[in-house]
Amino acid sequence: MTTQIHSVDRELVEAAAETARTRCRGDNHTMAAAGRGRDGRIVTAVNAYHFTGGPCAELVLLGAAAAQGVDELETIVAVGDRDRGVVPPCGRCRQVLLDYFPGLGVIVGGGEDVRTVPIAELLPVSYVWADHQVDAQ
Repeated sequence: MTTQIHSVDRELVEAAAETARTRCRGDNHTMAAAGRGRDGRIVTAVNAYHFTGGPCAELVLLGAAAAQGVDELETIVAVGDRDRGVVPPCGRCRQVLLDYFPGLGVIVGGGEDVRTVPIAELLPVSYVWADHQVDAQ
């Protein structure tokens, strides 16, 4: 597989970092995410930790974006609290993001290695839910 690297949306990374700095307090909210819609709007969210597996910031972001009328996301990033920097999505989030937005760019890496890659490259040989649905026609 050849990794496709796209330019990094620094404004998006800073939006997530600012949300992590100002909204993540205590053990319940430790990650922030930011997503840019095709219309240019930025939506932010934080995780809702719970020992039963509460939703990650990326999944909360999907709901927040929908509630704000952002139907198509172009790029997403997650950032840890306490200045932990960019954190890649977990496996569950990778699958959900791929199913919702197959063309999504995901900002990953740390330090000088921060880059944007297609979500499909984070799930090689992936299961694409839409490809396995019975055609309704």
